[in-house]
Amino acid sequence: MDTNRYYKNPFMDYSSVTGYNIVDIDNNTIDDNFKSLLTSKINEFMKILEKNDKIWYSNNDYSTYTGLAGIAYIFYHYGKYYNNSAYVTKAMELLEKCIAEFKSRHEITFLTGIVGPLSLTAIMLHSQQKEEQANQLILRLKSFSVYILDKHNDISNELLYGRTGYLAALLYINENISPLCIEADLIRKVGSCIINSGITYASSNHSQSPLMYSWHEKEYVGGAHGLSGILYLLLQARHYLTQEQIDKYIKPSLYYLQGLQFSSGNFPSSIRNQSDRLVQWCHGAPGMSGLFCLAYKVFRDDAFLKTAIQCGEVTWERGLLRKGYSICHGVAGNGYTFIRLFQQTKDIKYLYRACKFAEWCFHYETHQNRSPDRLFSLFEGLAGVIYFLLDVQQSHIAKFPTYDIKI
Repeated sequence: MDTNRYYKNPFMDYSSVTGYNIVDIDNNTIDDNFKSLLTSKINEFMKILEKNDKIWYSNNDYSTYTGLAGIAYIFYHYGKYYNNSAYVTKAMELLEKCIAEFKSRHEITFLTGIVGPLSLTAIMLHSQQKEEQANQLILRLKSFSVYILDKHNDISNELLYGRTGYLAALLYINENISPLCIEADLIRKVGSCIINSGITYASSNHSQSPLMYSWHEKEYVGGAHGLSGILYLLLQARHYLTQEQIDKYIKPSLYYLQGLQFSSGNFPSSIRNQSDRLVQWCHGAPGMSGLFCLAYKVFRDDAFLKTAIQCGEVTWERGLLRKGYSICHGVAGNGYTFIRLFQQTKDIKYLYRACKFAEWCFHYETHQNRSPDRLFSLFEGLAGVIYFLLDVQQSHIAKFPTYDIKI
């Protein structure tokens, strides 16, 4: 393992003494003193974000991942949490610009394509009872399915750029708009297309897993580009899939993935890669914890929960990354490991750990060896840190943005 990638964790682990003024044992929640610290830092960081609007306006990036739609996402999240309609209005203005300016027709995922701004705007319009306008955007979003389902198109299947990223958008719409406006048949077709593609690739490449995928000629394992991210979204779409698809393909693929875990608790970044280096959401244990928590919830196999807990241990040990604070490949994203474990186990130790990772983020830019390319973005920069800190305040219902949808 590469000890130059992370700081030695300086925090004492949870006890009734170390948890004082941080977690409230009696109510299994955050102590009011720590919540006040979170609120103070969130407001401080929001002022910095808003002050630098010329920078994030000038990037000509309209994606949720690193662009203007991601800034809109945090404005919306902040506005909802603090019941501040001005931020929701600002989010809508930003998203309208994203939809108008987005150029590429082939980037069809929630994170990197126009699908993200379309989904977020439709949900906001629905919340304002502007159903006709929302439906127009949803129709536009659904029209991409022709491209997605065309087997002759060279589309990957991973979350960041592929079919799974489109599936995430469909699930997100239905989770946030009622009555459901994405037909079950469409979600079923997209899910089946992803599964069938994985079966074909696994068979032709003699994979030991019944489902396998490649991106840029590598069989990635992690959340952003790999098998775990695909399985996680398929599990969240399980009510649209057949029992055979779940039992014959998804479940044994989970067991295969589980078998790749290092003794440290971490996972490789790709198949046949034995380097125990990366401990971050996009590659490594932090992106796996949510998957195996959900697998335990669905299948009630204790081995899945054990795997998720081992992910938590290595993230606690090696998750304070020198690379920075982002939710994609930094400390904030790693903090979601403990939020998901807390939600699954109700063990306050994990809430305490999430708070300590949040405390590390209070010192934004102090402990990092390089600045991100998109300094204020949702997945690489300050907006994502703010999103995480907001979610720590509401850990019982927190969701990793665009990844935890229907858990």
